[in-house]
Amino acid sequence: MADITRRLGWRHLRGAPTAHIRHHRSGALVHDGTGLSFWFRPLTAALSEVPVDDRELAMTFHARTSDFQDVSVQATVTYRIADPAVAAARLDFSIDPDTGAWRGTPLDQLGTLLTETAQQHALDVLARTPLAAALVDGVAEVRERVAAGLGAEPRLPATGIEVVAVRVMALRPEPEVERALRTPAREQIQQEADRATYERRAVAVERERAIAENELASRIELARREEQLVEQRGTNARREAEEQAAADAVRAEAEAARSVKLAEAEATRSVGLAEAEAARTLKLAEAEAARSRQLARAEAEAAREVGEARAQAQAAWLRVHTEAGVDGTTTLRALTATRLAENLPRIDSVTVSPDVLTGLLAKLGGDAEGAR
Repeated sequence: MADITRRLGWRHLRGAPTAHIRHHRSGALVHDGTGLSFWFRPLTAALSEVPVDDRELAMTFHARTSDFQDVSVQATVTYRIADPAVAAARLDFSIDPDTGAWRGTPLDQLGTLLTETAQQHALDVLARTPLAAALVDGVAEVRERVAAGLGAEPRLPATGIEVVAVRVMALRPEPEVERALRTPAREQIQQEADRATYERRAVAVERERAIAENELASRIELARREEQLVEQRGTNARREAEEQAAADAVRAEAEAARSVKLAEAEATRSVGLAEAEAARTLKLAEAEAARSRQLARAEAEAAREVGEARAQAQAAWLRVHTEAGVDGTTTLRALTATRLAENLPRIDSVTVSPDVLTGLLAKLGGDAEGAR
């Protein structure tokens, strides 16, 4: 759409590079071309804007095959307006001088013309083709026939239209028919899949059997090698035991010889120690005996001297008593009291109560009076 600006009763139009502008004033062509920009008066101007870029026209229509099956066709036609002057003369591409919008719907008219023409040629092809062939080769045939029909259509050049390309995207039957057509293929695919599954399982079973046989052979070989290993270990153990026994024997002999030597040395040392101890004991015994004899002689000498001293003391004591005129009985009693006093235990202190003291004093007083 052209860009129109208002200024004090004048209008300024600025077209796009892909739009062909035709400006008539009072029936005369003033401006004609693409990407134009000019001032004009709206009361005397007649403007047309024809797009010259490539345009895509998508179309979908239904057709019927030779076996009376409905199909839908999806196609796209690419076209352009090759002669803008002819198109502007045949179709209403005039625009409003105030807004720049088309007064009519020229592109819808072109779309209707292209769609009806393409649909006519597609229906002609599909009407003579069965459904199975149409689904297999119908897309290419419909595209070629529609392209050839649009290229040979006289109305399109007369309108200034040029067809650039024709594309047919899909040709599909009714959903129920499509499901029915898919069923045999699906069954065949399923059968092939099942067969492939069975073959794969058979191959897997065969491989598992081969693996099991390999594992069994490996286990047998491993058992045989383990048996050899056990035998070798037994041989090694026996050899090690023999070598250990021989080493123990040698060690025992060396230990016995060393023990004998140690025993002999210990016996020799013990004999020496015993002899030395015996000699030392003998010396000590002799010294002790000599000392004991000396002590005994000294004690005997002392006892003799004490006895002689005591005897002399006793004799002197008796002699004193005899000279004093004391009879023999009194002397014997005194001597007995003396011996008894010597053998009595030692008394450190004596406690005399008043009663005992009174009795002793009374007894002493009585004895004194009797003596008088």
